[in-house]
Amino acid sequence: MAQQQIDAHTEVAGHGGGEGGHSSFPPFDPNTFGSQILWLAITFGLLYYIMSKVALPQIANILEVRRDRIASDLGEAERLKRETDEAIASYEESLAEARQKAHGIANTARGEAKSHIEAEFAKVEADVASQISEADKKIAAVKEAAMGEVDAIATSTTSAILEQILGSSVAEKEVSKAVTTAKAN
Repeated sequence: MAQQQIDAHTEVAGHGGGEGGHSSFPPFDPNTFGSQILWLAITFGLLYYIMSKVALPQIANILEVRRDRIASDLGEAERLKRETDEAIASYEESLAEARQKAHGIANTARGEAKSHIEAEFAKVEADVASQISEADKKIAAVKEAAMGEVDAIATSTTSAILEQILGSSVAEKEVSKAVTTAKAN
C-alpha cells in the first residue's frame, strides 16, 4: 500500500502523470545523477575559481585595509592620549605656578596696603595731635584771657553789689584791692 501511495504521488507530481507514464522529480531521477554530479562539479569549480580570484582577494584586501586603518587609528589615539596627558600635566604645572604667583601678588598687595594704611593712620594721628595741640593753645589763651577779665568782672560786680547795698559808690581802687586780696587767699 505504501508503494501505491508513492506511485500515486509521483504520478500526480511528475511530468506526464496524466498520460499514464511513470516519471519522478528530475533531481531525484537516478538516470540523471551522473550529469547532475558533473554539472555540480563544474559549477562548484567555476564558483570556487571566481571566488578565489575575484571575491576573496577583494575581501582580503578590505580586511587588510580595515586592519591597517584600525592599527593607524589606535596609534593615533595613543599619540593623542600622550599629548593630552602632557597637556594636562603642563596645565596643572602652569596652574600651580599661577596660584603661587597669585598668592605672592596677594601677599605683596596686602603688605603694601597695610603699610599704606599705617602711613595714613600715622599721618591722620599726627594731624589730630596737631589739631589737639592747637585747640589746647586756644583753650589756654581763652582761659588766660578769661582769667585776666575775671579780676575786672569781679571788681565791677563787687562795685555794683556794694552800690546797691550801700546806696553810694565805693572807690574802684579800694574794690580792686579787696578783690586781689580775696583772690590771693
